[in-house]
Amino acid sequence: MFSRDRRNSFLAAAAVAALLLAGCAQEPPAEPGAGAAGPASSSSSSVPSPWATPSAGTTSAPASAPTPRTTSGPTGEPTSGPRPMTGSEPLSVDIPALGLGSELLHLGLWGDGTLDVPPGDPGSPASWYDQSPTPGEQGPAILLGHVNATDGGPGVFAGLRDLVPGDTVEVARADGSTAVFAVDRAEQYSKDTFDTRAVYGNTEGPELRLITCDGYNVFTGEFDDNYVVFATLVG
Repeated sequence: MFSRDRRNSFLAAAAVAALLLAGCAQEPPAEPGAGAAGPASSSSSSVPSPWATPSAGTTSAPASAPTPRTTSGPTGEPTSGPRPMTGSEPLSVDIPALGLGSELLHLGLWGDGTLDVPPGDPGSPASWYDQSPTPGEQGPAILLGHVNATDGGPGVFAGLRDLVPGDTVEVARADGSTAVFAVDRAEQYSKDTFDTRAVYGNTEGPELRLITCDGYNVFTGEFDDNYVVFATLVG
């Protein structure tokens, strides 16, 4: 299970990264209009998002995890649904509804507190943030990927907006098991009003976050928002 000490460390690391890192890059997405809508919800915090780009002005990088589905605070064992799985590092993610299959890089924090970010080259894979629970463990596992690539084409998570509730996300794990999640909903968040504790807080059971950038601003050449898919373990 995602221990209290590790959870607190995760929250602290996310907060540090949020303070040190900028937002997504300046290269427009393949379809700039697709992500131009305003945020679907907001939070009370002014902490900016903790993901940046591998190099300025090249690609967009996911910037934050979403708020949990529940806001009652940390709890013990989940009250319904599958029991949490034991920890095992993720190897790949498959999203059948999108025809998407990607290996998963493992990314964490550098010694200075800044976050390592996924490569933005065409065909680059998605990544698991290794300070979050492994997919299937108690708590919110974080997967992130670019919405666009360095050549302006689509990134690995360009299709997240096409997901609907009930679509499945399958994460293959190093122990040979597969954690299967069902999409609950999706939200768009402004990076200027990002509540770190709400986003990275504990959940009632094993959950998954798929995160990319959104809200491309044609005036600044940057992505102002994050698009986040919430999913819950179902098998």
